[in-house]
Parts: sequence; C-alpha cells; structure tokens
Amino acid sequence: MKMKTGLFEMDTQRKYKTEGNKKESRKSFIEKYIEENGFISVDEITKLFSVTTQTARRDIMALEALGKVRRLHGGAALVTPVTPLTLRERRLQQAPQKLRIAASIADLVPDGAAIFIDTGTTCEAVAQALLARRDLRVVTYSLRVASILSENSDFALAIPGGFVRPVDGGLFQENTDEFIRQFRFDHAVVSVSGIDAEGNLYDDDQAEVAAVAAALGQADRRILAVDSSKFGKRALVRLGSLEMVTTLVTDERPDEALCQRAKAAGVDILV
Repeated sequence: MKMKTGLFEMDTQRKYKTEGNKKESRKSFIEKYIEENGFISVDEITKLFSVTTQTARRDIMALEALGKVRRLHGGAALVTPVTPLTLRERRLQQAPQKLRIAASIADLVPDGAAIFIDTGTTCEAVAQALLARRDLRVVTYSLRVASILSENSDFALAIPGGFVRPVDGGLFQENTDEFIRQFRFDHAVVSVSGIDAEGNLYDDDQAEVAAVAAALGQADRRILAVDSSKFGKRALVRLGSLEMVTTLVTDERPDEALCQRAKAAGVDILV
C-alpha cells in the first residue's frame, strides 16, 4: 500500500517488511504522519500496518508518554497544534495565495454589509482586503483582524470581551459564542486548519470551533477561505462538514472527490 502524505511518501508494506525494528519504525511513521496531517485514527494505523486495534492504541500511548502526540477518542493529534512559531510560518506559507483568496472575498462583500470574520492568517489577509469597502458592520473575535479594520473609520466594529490568546490574538470568554449569536450577518468569513477527504472541517481549538459554528449559524452567506495546502488535512477538533458553508474560496481546485462532495452539499467553489 502506497501512502502519500504531502511532504513525504512511503511504500509502507515494503518498508516494514525490510526493517528489523517494526515497532519503532511504525511509531516513527505515525509521528511523521501526524506532523503532516494533524491527526491519525486507530483505524488508519490498523489498515496501514495490518496490526490489531490494541497494537495501534499501544503505539499511540507510547508516543503520548514521550510527549509527542495527544491521545484522543479514536486516534491521536499534535500535542500543541498552534504555537507562535507555527503561526509565523503560516503567515509566510502560501502568502501570495492567501492574498488572492482575500481579494476574491472582498469582491463578494458589498459596501454596507454586516460581516463576521474569523481569526487566523487567511482572515487577516481578508481584513486587509476589506479596507477598500465602505460602511461595513463587522464582528470578530480576533484582535489582529480588529486592529487592521480599525484603520477604516467608516466601519462599525464589535468584539467580545475576555482573555487574549497570545499566539494569534484571539479573544475568548465563557460565552463568546453567545456574544456572536446576538448578531445577524450577510456574510461570515471563516477559515479552518484542514478539510479531509470526506469533507469534514477541522480546527485547532474547541473554543474557536464553538465561535465559528455560532457565526455560521447567523449568516446568510457562509464563506470558507482556505488555501489548497489545507486539503486532505485534519486538526484537533472537528467543526462539522462542508454542508455548513455556501462558498469555498481557494487558490487551487480540490481533487475530484472533494469537488463532488462540495457539489452534493450545494457548495460553490471559487478558485
């Protein structure tokens, strides 16, 4: 079975027949897979290596004991999905693509619209592009997004109170999602850390997922802004599925399977 995971590619059957220490080699592959994809399930491990679910769980527990992964129901994920270094890298990675995505989204938002904007590097690019609009009414829980938008004195800007997450400037309190539900939006612009092959949407933080879900529930047009590096990836927390959004804006067309899932969900893809 040939397994392709973005930056690295392995013929797992050949590799694990020729290496003596199968257990350590298996754990090394699992660790690299999670680094690349954000998550691996017990079922994936059993299928890749023809091992029992008990063996797969023991591998995960051993990696967790070493502080390399975080054990979750049904699999394992990164211990710290987002760090300051990760966020700085994200600002540099796919930067031209994010600017093009942001410009396309700004074209979709008319002057005077009520809009929710998510946190993250892609949404920061969207905020910068929206400075060309007039009289927007904006709700965000990102201090970075709010700081960018505050440069336009025509905008009405609302943010929740609470504690600031230093890594990305996200503002959170116990009822951030309830704060967001006070508003109705013409457009909600959100981003995620990954979209897997089944069309499931993933992000890195439970509080962030709750805030995004609240915003999507209050919006007429729900725009998902992701660059193509997010396709085929998972992260710590499942947000939902493609049915939650109406428009996917990206820099490259997804593979045919994901396109078909988007079509079945009634999602427009704007490349």
